[in-house]
Amino acid sequence: MRENSHKPGHPESTGVLLINLGTPELPTPSALRVYLKEFLSDPRVVEQPRWLWLPVLHAIILNVRPARSAKLYRKIWTNAGSPLLRSTESLAAKLLDRLSASGNRIHVAVGMRYGQPSIRNGLMQLLDRECRRIVVLPLYPQYSATTTGSTMDALGDVLKTCRNIPDLHFVSRYYDHPDYIEAIAQSIESYWKEHGRPDQLLCSFHGIPERYVRAGDPYPDECQTTVSRLRERLNMNEDTLLIGFQSRFGREPWVGPYTDEILRELGRRHVNRVDVVCPGFSVDCLETLEEIAMENRQLFLDAGGSSFHYIPALNDRDEHVRMLCSILNSRGLAFS
Repeated sequence: MRENSHKPGHPESTGVLLINLGTPELPTPSALRVYLKEFLSDPRVVEQPRWLWLPVLHAIILNVRPARSAKLYRKIWTNAGSPLLRSTESLAAKLLDRLSASGNRIHVAVGMRYGQPSIRNGLMQLLDRECRRIVVLPLYPQYSATTTGSTMDALGDVLKTCRNIPDLHFVSRYYDHPDYIEAIAQSIESYWKEHGRPDQLLCSFHGIPERYVRAGDPYPDECQTTVSRLRERLNMNEDTLLIGFQSRFGREPWVGPYTDEILRELGRRHVNRVDVVCPGFSVDCLETLEEIAMENRQLFLDAGGSSFHYIPALNDRDEHVRMLCSILNSRGLAFS
């Protein structure tokens, strides 16, 4: 990898690399095939022997799932493109404004674990701007090997080809950071101020297989801690603020309880109104805008529920920007 060499004595900058999961370039089967091939080929995501999994992936899944996924993406696609990419870029721009307000030499770049702009592109953008101190901030509040761990793998692959490696700081999690909890709580309260309060609030997180947890993944414990902190902050209990896990794939058991089953049960009990918030998703994406706000909404209503509200992710809200700045500073990464 060709890179610009920093010359001693030249002004140095600090960079922040915001990393999100990724998105297809277009809501088309061909674009989804490219995206899903990269995503589902990651051994951190699908922990199966390569000789067993890859033939299934190429012979079956990549011939069936891209068309199905493209239909779902078309439901949430905007004139500006991918909601996940646009919200992440907007968040990065606002974070840059706040960090550079004091006149410091700060640069912020975006990298996607899968798809474009890639982690390599984001890192090179910062190196080209003479950033010799780089903070890598994956937008995953709760750590999992499938997300944060995979991000570290990809970052390492890039650094293998980098001759002049900068000083790197990696933020691995912030699931119980007070300002993260406060930002989520404020977004919920702001929504309730405008739309009224529900009978039940459900926090839904992306799931992982139980097998990964038995192998040592701390993800569900960190999700539970996040919800416990939110219950304290919102003055709610286990009966009024529930936790669920969504997006399971395949036949093996995943971490539960399952979001769709919780919503069906609440519908069968004729609970009048349920609100769902997804604290593990920093910006809205397919899993929130389609799976929760559309598919799971219909599950609840069909089962007998009356009113379903999805509370949006933090996206580029001011609370989110302030929270990320606070996290950077609390890890000893002050930009002063």
